[in-house]
Amino acid sequence: MHLDLSGKRAIVCGSTQGIGKASAIELASMGASITLIARNEDKLKIVLGELDSSRGQKHDYITADFSYPQELKKKVEEYLSSNTAEILVNNTGGPPAGLAINANPEDFVKAFSEHLLCNHILTQAVVPGMKSKKYGRIINIISTSVKIPIKGLGVSNSIRGAVASWSKTLANELGQFGITVNNVLPGSTMTARLEAVLSGKAAQMGKSFDEVKGEMIEEIPVKRIGEAHEIAAAVAFLASPAAGYINGVNIPVDGGRTGAL
Repeated sequence: MHLDLSGKRAIVCGSTQGIGKASAIELASMGASITLIARNEDKLKIVLGELDSSRGQKHDYITADFSYPQELKKKVEEYLSSNTAEILVNNTGGPPAGLAINANPEDFVKAFSEHLLCNHILTQAVVPGMKSKKYGRIINIISTSVKIPIKGLGVSNSIRGAVASWSKTLANELGQFGITVNNVLPGSTMTARLEAVLSGKAAQMGKSFDEVKGEMIEEIPVKRIGEAHEIAAAVAFLASPAAGYINGVNIPVDGGRTGAL
């Protein structure tokens, strides 16, 4: 199986923690050079030092805040004026928890901007280089909510669904150029976001954090919370030459929790 990514560059967003960081580490271990993107430069420098460079990889980073799409666009386009990337991992933190009916319109606008618009800006920037190389892998980290909405995540459910439809549309448009577009749908994964969601539910329900966590685990067939590196393994496979005929799909990595095919 051809999994080697030597000579390829991957741009990985939200890569100072959680799934983004784990994906950057995994892709580097397969030989890819990594460009990290996040807003905290100090944390970016720390992660940069953790990436495998044993095959001569050249890693770097871009400091950008997804709350400011035009700033992101300017910085990425400047970077790609002298670089190309064959792999793009679109990943950013989800919107705050809450019922959709209680959300302000501005909440939807902000989430749409940080997720779909920033994903689109990045994709438009990398596609010309991917076309020239006849190799491209665009991987979006979304959520199992695109299959079954998750209670209490109204804004997130709405925006994730939009990203999934955008992704499928791009898969149809770009496949002819050797560029695949796929979505990884993490289930319950032990990240800072999950901890925040569990804490919020615990406070809302008058239960302890461990009680709420235990109830979540009971709903997962494998009876445990996932780890970020397990999501990263799916990302890494989709980025590889071996996955060249996988295009336009949603892949849940959730221990079997999602109640749909």
